[in-house]
Amino acid sequence: MNEEKRRILDLLAQGKITVDQAEKLLAAVDGPGAETGADTAAHRSWKYLRVQVEPGPGSESRDRVNIRVPFKLIRAGLKFAAFIPQAAQGPINEALKGKGVDVDLTKISAQDLEDLIVNLDDLTVDVDGQDKVRIYCE
Repeated sequence: MNEEKRRILDLLAQGKITVDQAEKLLAAVDGPGAETGADTAAHRSWKYLRVQVEPGPGSESRDRVNIRVPFKLIRAGLKFAAFIPQAAQGPINEALKGKGVDVDLTKISAQDLEDLIVNLDDLTVDVDGQDKVRIYCE
């Protein structure tokens, strides 16, 4: 263990910093993308965001949804958001908020997207026992 990590852990043990502060400091010492382990290597190799909807036994619809979106397209969309004129950003954010998406496009970074991807892992939602929605990366 290097000296900086040891000092951070000592500060934590002495109660001079919180666990959250220690995590942030350790992440800063490691630098961006310095996570270790097999999971991280798998995360970096993901190329698609997958959304699947399977009708459940109580569903009125028998339609299945299977969407595969390339991460390159999602990243390009983030870059495109930077070209939205200042005057249009407010109305766009308000329109999204009106549709239930409370997000400020100007504040989403590539790192935010990467953090979302890493933490997404495998999300399954059962909609009132009627439909099963699964979102994952591949």
